[in-house]
Amino acid sequence: MRWAIRHILVVAVLLGATLPVAAQGYPSRRLHLKAPSVPAYVVFAGDTIRLNTAERRERMDRELLTFTNMHSTSILMLKRSLRYFTLVTPLLREQGIPEDLKYLMVIESNLDPKAVSVSGAAGLWQFTKETAKTYKLLVNGEVDERFDITKETLAACTYLKRSYARFHDWMTVAASYNAGQQRLTDAVAQQGQSCGLDLWLPEETMRYMYRLLTAKLFFENPQSFGFDVPTDERYPYIPPKKTVLVSDPIEDLAAFAKEHGTTYARLKAANLWLRDSKLLNKENRSYIILIPADK
Repeated sequence: MRWAIRHILVVAVLLGATLPVAAQGYPSRRLHLKAPSVPAYVVFAGDTIRLNTAERRERMDRELLTFTNMHSTSILMLKRSLRYFTLVTPLLREQGIPEDLKYLMVIESNLDPKAVSVSGAAGLWQFTKETAKTYKLLVNGEVDERFDITKETLAACTYLKRSYARFHDWMTVAASYNAGQQRLTDAVAQQGQSCGLDLWLPEETMRYMYRLLTAKLFFENPQSFGFDVPTDERYPYIPPKKTVLVSDPIEDLAAFAKEHGTTYARLKAANLWLRDSKLLNKENRSYIILIPADK
């Protein structure tokens, strides 16, 4: 296949045809978005992060380039941002978490509430099954509360508050969300530095912190990255028509949906944490099921 394409292109050149820009070996530079320059500093969660060393500038530059050139992902994140920031930001405020920490779920899941990583981490905040249990999120064949945006966000807030009580620095807290609190505790003790940005950590975790800073810049000024998604093109948050508190078993969620004036498909989309066609509720818990609006 590659040989055939090359052969066609060679023939086209020999015949004097003009190739589309996208097919040329050296596309016009004007087609490529230019990443914003590395700023002198970024204010994150009330702290001023100075990018005043060659290493910091180069690490930041790499992430600025990445956000600029992952076009479809960047556009989708902007489109999703109105919906999920509307849901999550008030919860962070209520829990005393700086609003900038919402960008953790950006780099964790690209704001995709259905995201599942290769390691099995799930949801906007990407909890593993083991960590979910630690933070009292139920995960079984019928229910996976890692996909309940309210519950997973509150669990993330609990993690972040515990981590901040240990490190007293939000960038170190962010690093711990990626690498784990114990690894950060060991690194702080061994290296004698209190800020994650000053620690020698696994490359993934080092990138993670700069990606977080870049996410803040990206959402605050997407135009500087070459993106312009007007508010009316972003996916809105549509409140549910009503909520239903259930504690009894539901044998058939399709029948339950019909009873409440919606479809099974729309019920499942509004309640991603429902993982089966029934909710037998052997744990005898109470659940709030969202009935989506007719929009």
